[in-house]
Amino acid sequence: MDPDFSPLDDLLEAEDADGYLVDDTSHNSTQKYLSGFEAHDPFVTLYTPEKTILLVSALEYGRAKKQSRADEVRRVAEYDYRELVSEHGPAEAKARAHAEFLDEYDVASVLTPERFPLGPADGLRERGVAVEAEESDRVTEIRATKTDEEIEHVRAAQNANEEAMRAAENLIAAADVEDGTLVYEGAPLTSERVKEEIEVTLLRHGCGLDDTIVACGANAADPHDQGSGPLHADEAIIIDIFPRSKETGYHADMTRTFVKGDPSEEIRERFDLTHEALNAALDAVEPGVTGADVHDVVCDRYEEAGYDTLRSNATAETGFIHSTGHGVGLDVHELPRIASNGEELKPGHVITIEPGLYDPSVGGVRIEDIAVVTEDGYENLTSYPVELVV
Repeated sequence: MDPDFSPLDDLLEAEDADGYLVDDTSHNSTQKYLSGFEAHDPFVTLYTPEKTILLVSALEYGRAKKQSRADEVRRVAEYDYRELVSEHGPAEAKARAHAEFLDEYDVASVLTPERFPLGPADGLRERGVAVEAEESDRVTEIRATKTDEEIEHVRAAQNANEEAMRAAENLIAAADVEDGTLVYEGAPLTSERVKEEIEVTLLRHGCGLDDTIVACGANAADPHDQGSGPLHADEAIIIDIFPRSKETGYHADMTRTFVKGDPSEEIRERFDLTHEALNAALDAVEPGVTGADVHDVVCDRYEEAGYDTLRSNATAETGFIHSTGHGVGLDVHELPRIASNGEELKPGHVITIEPGLYDPSVGGVRIEDIAVVTEDGYENLTSYPVELVV
């Protein structure tokens, strides 16, 4: 993968900065994207239009030389770091070493991500380096447009996601119903048990996740309620899975809503309307339209059916109470926004479309697919069926 960093070069020129500096672990997606390196301890990436240089610990040096996309890899030990720690303590030692590192590459001014750590920034400023946080979030803008390789990484994560969703659905389908509660192998089938099945399946397919959503009934009326406790018959169960590939770091995202038993007419109507909104939004996806345009399609469908949206009622607590979608990549939520302030869509954008309706007296319904914007429309990366009753 060889990203086009020319927009970052343009930003550095416009802001009259010598380089772009990141000081963080690879859990920061800007760090991972710029460096092409994954490490759980903080390290420094210096990007200039001429080259990219990493400054790492001795522990990471060999691996960074082999795995990163940097033109050079340097060790903090080269800047007498141990001696500086003994004389000045860790914080000042780090500042002195980093300042010397920048000076070696004739870098006297840097732009940083907005959330660059304050202590290191102050330490560099005290040593004459101009440090300014950028406002445009340029690297995030760059990585919103995926290369073919990145799209394949998302596709692979989505394939694992669908296996996990299938395992969850099969578990719910295999459950019996006793006094309105789902029972599996003699015990109540809980949200936690379904999440366990999801996580185990993802691990077997090279993915993991920090959390997932299996929310039933009134719990599902809160879009980000992760769900807990026994699952019930005849109630909508929202399952939202957003795994990360352990090999590539890329995410997928998908939501389905299931009912074990007989859904009420109200749930069926909301499900069918949400499915229609999903398809209408996908049909609107093409280069040149904005995320706001796609969001408006969903709002139109819901408002015409008499439901509140945040577009029609900014304080609505029921109805369609979130945006239509978001970009997906190294972060599960990234640009572009499929929302009222959504940007122009471009080929290579990987986005979700996830309309939903929520009301504690009814429950929640949400359906989510993940797709990539192409030159003439979109490719849906989701093949999992949309069916309410299991």
